[in-house]
Amino acid sequence: EVQLQASGGGLVQAGGSLRLSCAASGFSFERYAVGWFRQAPGKEREGVSCLWSSDGSTYYLDSVEGRFTISSDSAKNAVYLHMNSLKPEDTGVYYCAAAEGSVIAAWCMVGMDHYGKGTLVTVSS
Repeated sequence: EVQLQASGGGLVQAGGSLRLSCAASGFSFERYAVGWFRQAPGKEREGVSCLWSSDGSTYYLDSVEGRFTISSDSAKNAVYLHMNSLKPEDTGVYYCAAAEGSVIAAWCMVGMDHYGKGTLVTVSS
């Protein structure tokens, strides 16, 4: 059973940084894409970033490119999202996600098969 648990959210001022962590279990990083989605109040969930551990390919939402960095540690079964230069519009619930796939492509930004419980990120202006 795929299980994902995100942590590390909190309240931060604009311009600040946070690191989200995701404890993953029940699947092999080599066959799965892992990533982060977020949902702001009143908005639909959107893909923030995803990563294919098999070849290191990464994808980012345009608005976070250059500010956020996704990484994974298969030995620790963990996925991270380093968020710098945070903006109020980054506020939302962030979800760790995973999906099995053989075609390495940006589809992982559209939707995943498994989502964990989210962690709230609030960026104050």
